[in-house]
Amino acid sequence: MIPAKFDYVKPASVADAVTALQQAGDDAKIIAGGQSLLPVLRLRLAAPALVVDLGGIAELRGIREDGDRIVVGAMTPYHDILRDDLVKEHLALLAQAVATVADNQVRHRGTLGGALAHADPAGDLGAPALVLDAELVIAGADGTRTVAAADFFQGLFTTAIGDGEILTEIRFPKFTGWGTHYEKFNRTAQAWSMCAVAVALRVDGGTIAEARVGLTNMGDRPIRATAVEQALVGQQASADVAKAAAEHAAEGTSAPSDADAAADYREHLARVLTGRAVLAAAG
Repeated sequence: MIPAKFDYVKPASVADAVTALQQAGDDAKIIAGGQSLLPVLRLRLAAPALVVDLGGIAELRGIREDGDRIVVGAMTPYHDILRDDLVKEHLALLAQAVATVADNQVRHRGTLGGALAHADPAGDLGAPALVLDAELVIAGADGTRTVAAADFFQGLFTTAIGDGEILTEIRFPKFTGWGTHYEKFNRTAQAWSMCAVAVALRVDGGTIAEARVGLTNMGDRPIRATAVEQALVGQQASADVAKAAAEHAAEGTSAPSDADAAADYREHLARVLTGRAVLAAAG
């Protein structure tokens, strides 16, 4: 289908983009890589009066080191994340998750900020953002504010980004030397996750000193599997420990039932995938 008629602007700065959004109000939509918005526009599930294209704002792209943080611009495409040495050294989990997203064409166009702002619970970047303690910087008419990933995702396709605001960058603490893995299950290649698990472990002398586990598509937002984390910390990194901890994976979740899978099947997947991801992360 052809989208409904809309006006289009491509600002050159964050300030100009915020102004455009403020002036348009509820009738505006932001386009980043366009991999989520364009299908919605073509199906006329959204009919904005104005589309604000962030592609012309150079300051929103790039990856840099800032003290003990790695900062990723919201408009940085997946392709750049996969090839960045800072990400490989300090944020291996992010690269592992990005590598599972769609195909090369999408990874050249899709952006980290666009995916996080879209907040699809089946999207593959929310759970890693939680596990990696990301902080998301949001700009608006009153300046910028920083929101922790745990507070950023607020429900189905809903985030802490307010009207007239833009996600500008994502700040990650360094997880240098941690064992990480992203385990994903989908019905067909390049499809959304039916269920997926993000794991980061710090292993010291064979003992799991710290554990972080996140779940994809087990609720209306990404979820930390805290019961699994508690079951892992202080234990030897072994197959038996991973299997026992993984039995807690579905606790506190609200897995959806849809055309791809029933809730109880997703709960089963969460346990199986968690066991695999923990073993892989532990090496």
